[in-house]
Amino acid sequence: MKLKHYQELIVWQKAMDLVEEVYKASRTFPGEEIYALTSQLRRAAVSIPSNVAEGQGRRTTQDFLRHLSIAYGSLLELETQVLIATRLRYLAQGKCQDILNMTAEVGRLLNGLMFSLAK
Repeated sequence: MKLKHYQELIVWQKAMDLVEEVYKASRTFPGEEIYALTSQLRRAAVSIPSNVAEGQGRRTTQDFLRHLSIAYGSLLELETQVLIATRLRYLAQGKCQDILNMTAEVGRLLNGLMFSLAK
């Protein structure tokens, strides 16, 4: 069965859930962080499903793989920023772990999709 739309990709769906969680968690960050860590965290999160969608819309498998690689880089950026927010005590340890569990799942899905496309 051929994929018709990026929204059918489980990795895109899970990445969208991750974006929601990051936005909810970052609402409690100090106001002074709105243009710094809050903004960076949200942009990294949004970049993940955005690159999955853009890549799926490209005409070649190579383009799709490149965008999935960018999404994976954004995922690691997001993980780092979540750890920074936790060290600064903007995020509780439990919330940090929840988000990291979500990033791990999205990472596995991205890797699986990249592996299957590279064959």
